[in-house]
This record gives sequence, C-alpha cells and structure tokens, in this order.
Amino acid sequence: MNLSTSFRYLAPAARLHVGPGALDQLPAEVRRVGARRAFIVASRTVSRETGLVRRVRDVLGELYAGSFEEAVRESPLRSVMAGVREVQAAGPDLIVAVGGGSAIVTARAISIIAGEGKTVHQMYTRHFPDKPPIVYRANAPKLPNILVPTTPTTGADRGGAAVYDEAPPHRKELYDPKTRPLAILVDPEALLTAPAALYLDTSLTTFCGIVDALQYTGHPALAFADYRQGLQMCLEYLPRLVADPSGAEVRIQLCMAGVLANRASQSTYNLAGMARTTSLDRTIRYRYPHVGQGAANAVLLATSLRMNAGILSEGQTQLASMLGATDAPGCLEAFLRRVGVAVRLQDLGIPRADFRLLAEIEAGSPAFGQGANRVSDVEELVWLLESAW
Repeated sequence: MNLSTSFRYLAPAARLHVGPGALDQLPAEVRRVGARRAFIVASRTVSRETGLVRRVRDVLGELYAGSFEEAVRESPLRSVMAGVREVQAAGPDLIVAVGGGSAIVTARAISIIAGEGKTVHQMYTRHFPDKPPIVYRANAPKLPNILVPTTPTTGADRGGAAVYDEAPPHRKELYDPKTRPLAILVDPEALLTAPAALYLDTSLTTFCGIVDALQYTGHPALAFADYRQGLQMCLEYLPRLVADPSGAEVRIQLCMAGVLANRASQSTYNLAGMARTTSLDRTIRYRYPHVGQGAANAVLLATSLRMNAGILSEGQTQLASMLGATDAPGCLEAFLRRVGVAVRLQDLGIPRADFRLLAEIEAGSPAFGQGANRVSDVEELVWLLESAW
C-alpha cells in the first residue's frame, strides 16, 4: 500500500443528519446560522411527481420564503438564470436544495450568480492546453445552502457548479468555496422519492468515480480510507438495490458512499499525473439525453482501465486485490453485468456511425482539469470508442 506522507487534507464542514426524521432538523439548521427566509430550489421531477417539496415547505413553516422548482438535468444556463431571477425577487437569506445533483448544482450556481451580480460568461473558468486554468475570484457574500438529497451524488459538498450552455464551451464551471453546504439532511423519506432506475444510475456514478480514483497510488491515508470504504459499500449495496429498490437502508448506504467519495476527492485532484484521460462520458450524455451519467461512466469504465494498464499498473494491481480478482477490468465488467448494467456502447443504443463525430467533439472540447496526458487525437478517440463498442 503506497500512501502519501506529505499532503493537504480538506475536511468539509457540513453537518450531516442521517436517517428517519433527518428532514425535521431543517428549521434548527436554518436558525443556527441566523437565517429567517429560506428559499427552496428543487428539481422539476421531484416537484411534479412527488410530495417532497410540499413536505419541505411544511417543515420550514414560517421560515419558507418561496421556491424555484424547475431545476433540470445538467443545469442548463437558461434554467439557472430563471432561478436567479426568482431568488432576486424573493430576497431570501438561505437556499434549501431539494433533489439530486441537478438541483444541488443549480442551487449553487444560482447563489454564485446572484451574489456576484455578473454573467456566467464573465465568471466561468477558462481552460487552456498545457496551462493552468484561469479561475474567477468570487469575493462577494453568498447565500448559505442546505441540501436535502434524493439520490447519491459526489457533487454534494463542493465549492463550485458547472452549468450547460448552448454556446461552446458547453460546460461552464463556476467556483466559490463559500457555497459549500452548511448541512446535508439524508432522510429516507426524500431518498425513496427517486425512481429505482435513477437511483441506480446515480449510484453508478459514485461507483465508477471511486474505481477510477483507486487506480492511483499515493492517496492521503484519510482519503484512501474513504475511497476503500465507499468501494466496499457499492459492491455490497448495488446488487441489493437491484433486488430491493424500495429498501430504505440500501438507499441510505449508497448515498453515504457518495458522501465518502465526495469527501475523499477534495484532497486527491492532483493525482491524475500522466494517466490517459478523456471526458467521453460527458460527450456521450450531452449528445444522447437518454443516457445517464452513471450509464455513460459504466460503459467506458473497463476500457479506461485497460488504456491505463501500463501507466497505473501498481494502482490497478492494488484495486484488483480489493476486488478479490487478478483482472480488475474483467471483474468490474462481470460485476456490472450481474446488476443488469450495460457495459458496451451498443447496449445503450449509441450508433457506431457516430463515433467519429463524438471523437471530433471530444477533441475540440476544453480539458476541464483532465491532466497533461489527455487523449485529444481523433483517431485514438475513435479507437477507444470501438474498444467500448
């Protein structure tokens, strides 16, 4: 085991309330920071298909100051700006994000834009080949936020948000550590509102992210412990989610695996080194709306590991040992098949004829911190897609 003995470890300060009744802690958490006007940002699906937003309103009582209930997948800029206008009109002093990653990211983006009073185009992080990114310094005060997640997400306790813009670069990142949540309320009442297929997909995002991170050596011991525990939880509870999609315990445990992965990743961004990386998973889900983030990660997981077998051999050997196998990619593919997850692009209905177009889109996209050895050659990208076909 190769662990770092020189590192900086960031332990986010959010308070977690986990289990039945966690949602009832919301008023106390609002008042703890002196807030009196709480504004709800919720996903469209949660608002229209469940009673969760109404339940949160009831729990807030006199603290409720309004809501924006149109957050959607990938946090498109048009939707985010509609939320900014609603927040500006309501004048709240705190935001409660209710939903999955889309609602959480949308709430964070709203807080940054409303607080800074500038456009996304003035503030988004600029990425350049072989150069450090240029990050806008967001110094203005921000509305504090509290999270009521409905799905696992590795983006819960972060200091930034990425919105989707129809104008390229489509992914525009905003950063402000002041937008990290004050509290996260993990209540089975909220988690059970998510459809089983969605919960599986978001759990897969956690799983694939943990597997990717465990290819690397040199983690701080604290982060490594989080990743390893998160992996064990995913291996145990993903099959149980498929067998019992309405099990509250299963959903809580997978949500906590996401929290562990989120916490570990705060201190391991610099480990990518010379690994070959792509953002083909993002390119695929932007191009094909029927493909979820977890599904896009899963079909590329084994191909990514095999691409880096020579570069990350020590880490992959360690990963295989954790999996109780000698061939990590093969073991992971077998595991995903056992839980009914697609492991080939053809299983997701991705046309083979689109591979060159996908490769060209990927090659022309900003790197988004993927490291110096990012795959940007169109022919190699086509080959990778063929390998995952």
